[in-house]
Amino acid sequence: MPDDYLISGERVALRHLTRADRGAYTRKARENAGLHQPWLFPPRTEAAFEAYLERLDEPSREGFAICLADTGELAGYVTVNNIVRGAFQCGAIGYGAFLSGRGLVTEGVGLLLRYAFGPAMGLHRLEINVQPGNTASIALAERLGFRLEGVSPDFLFIDGAWRDHERWAITAEMTRSAD
Repeated sequence: MPDDYLISGERVALRHLTRADRGAYTRKARENAGLHQPWLFPPRTEAAFEAYLERLDEPSREGFAICLADTGELAGYVTVNNIVRGAFQCGAIGYGAFLSGRGLVTEGVGLLLRYAFGPAMGLHRLEINVQPGNTASIALAERLGFRLEGVSPDFLFIDGAWRDHERWAITAEMTRSAD
């Protein structure tokens, strides 16, 4: 396992996103814009990527690259946002694919669950908020054992409008019972 991988699976590994990812990330975000929209708008320019990295430096966020374990190629990304400590120990995750249709992001988000619920982050609960029409993202949540907890009307401002989102969640205990 390369030194910068935090956790590795069969096909993918996680590491923190860095400035060195700027070129590959923005190129792949531009190439895959049709795959992401209207759900996601990952940074497609160098300036937008720099602003994204600055936000990931905040203590309430962490950003990860999902890489092919054998080559290091960027396959996608996953972030943990709105991390709240204390009695809550919760965060909200977001993710996107650059190499789609192979289950690589599902594997990467699964690795993120192990990492986030382990000693490195020590979280207890993670949420995914997804627009009801985003069937691929809902399928990922279901495959990984998240439970649907409800719908949040007008939850996030995306692409010029407030959008409803389904709230999916998983706890550390749920992942341990699945092992």
